[in-house]
Amino acid sequence: MLVIGGFGFLLVCVFGCFVASGGAIGPLIISMPFELITILGAGIGTFLMANSKDDLKHVGGAFKTALKGPEFSKSDYTDLLCLLFFLSRLCQTQGATALEPHVETPMESPAFAAYPKIRDNERVRSLICDYFRMVSMNADDAFQMDEVMSRELRKNLHEDLHIAHGLQSLADGLPALGIVAAVLGVIKTMGSISKPPEVLGEMISGALVGTFLGVLLAYGLVGPIATRIRTVVEEDAHYYDLIRAVLVAHLQGNVPQVSVEIGRKDIPGHIMPSFEDVDTAISQLAIG
Repeated sequence: MLVIGGFGFLLVCVFGCFVASGGAIGPLIISMPFELITILGAGIGTFLMANSKDDLKHVGGAFKTALKGPEFSKSDYTDLLCLLFFLSRLCQTQGATALEPHVETPMESPAFAAYPKIRDNERVRSLICDYFRMVSMNADDAFQMDEVMSRELRKNLHEDLHIAHGLQSLADGLPALGIVAAVLGVIKTMGSISKPPEVLGEMISGALVGTFLGVLLAYGLVGPIATRIRTVVEEDAHYYDLIRAVLVAHLQGNVPQVSVEIGRKDIPGHIMPSFEDVDTAISQLAIG
């Protein structure tokens, strides 16, 4: 809602102040549809040329991300810490092979069933199961595990940020596309140079609308959306990195409580559960 509200406030300020200062809204209204089609059409065309078919499939999801904000809340981080605590404790007390029923069939595991949002999120579920499965196969080198997980997480983050980078590139190009629309308007005006000054004035003002819209769309809409998507994706990336932090801490020989606390410290401050929150949640575990 902040995205929509912010853009609405921007439009009110820009056009409201223009009208309040005595600006004529007529030329804007007359020229805007054609200038918008020119600029947006060119922008969409360049965006299609710059991205693959697979990348374009994620555009809708990226805009949904911008509107909804981060996927994971403070309670989601607490739940993940509890699940990782359980798996770490199980591995420590009963051996790595005790993990197999949970990581091989997570949809049937009582541990995952206690946290349906984790169980139903394929990426989170797969990340947990894949690496704890490696632990059950005696992959207990903390440094190697850290390196492997870090590479995968960097790869995933790079892929998730692709649309944000594409939109930022589009935002960088929109002012130039606005100039293209303005130049076309000037060409049209020069072709009618013999007409009365009042007619030429309207045509020139219409041409300048292209430059105005290009800059407004770049810095007032597409650029902020790209930044918003990047911010949300980077914040959600901490959720996946929490799995790496706890698992590596476990492989370094820390007890489950310490491993979980090491992971908790990596959570962004505004959504980081307190030590008491996590300790209370862990003490109430009804699994294992």
